[in-house]
Amino acid sequence: MSDAANPEVRYEDRMSDADALMWGIEKDPMLRSTITTIIVLEGALDRDTIRREFDRTSRAVPRLRERVRSNPLSLAPPRWEVDPNFDLNYHVRFARVPGAGTLDDLLQMAQPMAMQSFDRARPLWEATVAEGLADGGSAIIMKIHHSITDGVGGVRLMLELFDLDAEAEERDLADEPEIHVLNQAERFMDAFQHETRRQLAFLGRLTSSGLSSAGSAVTDPAGTYESASELVASTGRILRPVSHPLSTVMTGRSLSNHFGVITLPLDLSKKAGKVIGGTINDTFVSGLVRGFHLYHGALGAEMPALRMGMPINIRTSTEVEVAGNDFVPARFELSTESDTVEDLMREVRERMLGARNEPANQLVDLLSNVLNRLPTTVVTQIFGTMMKGLDFQASNVPGSPIPLYLRGVRVASVTPFGPLAGAAANVTLLSYQNELNIGINVDPAAVTDPELFMRCVRQGYDEVLALV
Repeated sequence: MSDAANPEVRYEDRMSDADALMWGIEKDPMLRSTITTIIVLEGALDRDTIRREFDRTSRAVPRLRERVRSNPLSLAPPRWEVDPNFDLNYHVRFARVPGAGTLDDLLQMAQPMAMQSFDRARPLWEATVAEGLADGGSAIIMKIHHSITDGVGGVRLMLELFDLDAEAEERDLADEPEIHVLNQAERFMDAFQHETRRQLAFLGRLTSSGLSSAGSAVTDPAGTYESASELVASTGRILRPVSHPLSTVMTGRSLSNHFGVITLPLDLSKKAGKVIGGTINDTFVSGLVRGFHLYHGALGAEMPALRMGMPINIRTSTEVEVAGNDFVPARFELSTESDTVEDLMREVRERMLGARNEPANQLVDLLSNVLNRLPTTVVTQIFGTMMKGLDFQASNVPGSPIPLYLRGVRVASVTPFGPLAGAAANVTLLSYQNELNIGINVDPAAVTDPELFMRCVRQGYDEVLALV
């Protein structure tokens, strides 16, 4: 039984066009789309129990047992197919935290894992259970490819692994998924049928839109022209190439990373957002922008504006939800020269609302479909130009408001680290109970003094929260 709050999830046999783009552009390793989440537990579990829980979850969530199969002779997006050689022991690993077992030790352990690409012949996830934290706890370093899901979908996947009650009964193991590896003839026919259905659907949408536009042109020709012009201009803003970031100091790019964590109180952050009639998201981005400003000032560099990337969640409340990503990628510039913190927050809110309401957001599926017809090298160059011109990416993901447990062991914190994908930094927030856990992933070739940067961002948040 499903409802709007907890919809049934449908798993398609093929990637969407947007997911296929994220998969394809990794021809440039700097555009890898790996999401890393560090889940800290207040205690430890025996290895057999952990293996069983991941085994159970992999049976309940088909994507965790499916590999990606592409066909270079087909224009259809890659296909999801159950891995006939699925090996749980490859995906679930165990290791001790180095050093004294502190949070910093755990972060340093996770950094090289996040940098490593996936084996494309296997399902696109890995979990390393880190044992021996200083306080007797343990952690799970979870890696998952962005083509499987976005942040919101990742939270729902996580809820399949964890319990909502410390005394929850052990859940039964479902049957293993049926394995059927298509032969070349079946693969060709499946792709042909998929593309036929999809292109007919696109044609139907375009025809419907055209008839609607024709009717509007008769009844309101001036309004129709204005809407069409606005849509063209919006499309140009979304796809325009940018060759360089706006920052004068965060210009280097590499394949390396550096992790940091900042935790804020959720209730206080919500109150700070309400000071300007906004939300937690306004607090989140404003404190971050203020931190960037302070960092540049500490280095003696001017920074009148930053270019930000932000995924806009477009999920709707339905009884059945299609697995995968459901967001629109937005890019926009933010001024950092506001007179007060409140002015900065208002500027941030106005720019983010403008990005959310871009008319071209409705064309993402169609644009992705068109781009997927281009050679991979061309698409990679297009997206490389767009993404490497970002100063930072930021994402806000709502998590569980109540405690989570893994076989009776309470989850202490959940911190996400989004992929850099060409930007100087990716900052991702995930709420958990009354905390906002902010995972900060920076490219050390761009942010050359990560410790100074973390202090500046912390100060930026302190200034925003001081409004309350």
